[in-house]
Amino acid sequence: MNCQFIKSNGEYCGANPMSDSEFCYFHDPKVDPEKKLAARTSGGLANKIILKEALPVLVINEPKDVINLLADTIDRVRSGELEIRTANCLGVLANVLIKAFEMCQISDRVEIVEQKILEKKTTYN
Repeated sequence: MNCQFIKSNGEYCGANPMSDSEFCYFHDPKVDPEKKLAARTSGGLANKIILKEALPVLVINEPKDVINLLADTIDRVRSGELEIRTANCLGVLANVLIKAFEMCQISDRVEIVEQKILEKKTTYN
């Protein structure tokens, strides 16, 4: 069973109800509105990640630098120095960065091929 609160669009809330109610915490009329507001305000604070200290700057100019970033990240996770969610974020961003490097390399190669084709055309004409 889900929360029985009906939203303005006519749909049910869909959240799990509290054990002693047919409503979720935020829709239960028995819960003090000030407590609900406090929970909404501070709810995100529990999930906030704060690094103990700033990570050192790593200059990333080429794909091999991403390998250094990933190796550093793995070492920090293994030692307990870096929180896993932060490491996951770095992994996702590193993947995007590698794809961007690949696209740049492909673009550069295409440009070289196009120049060679253009040179051959002007030579034969």
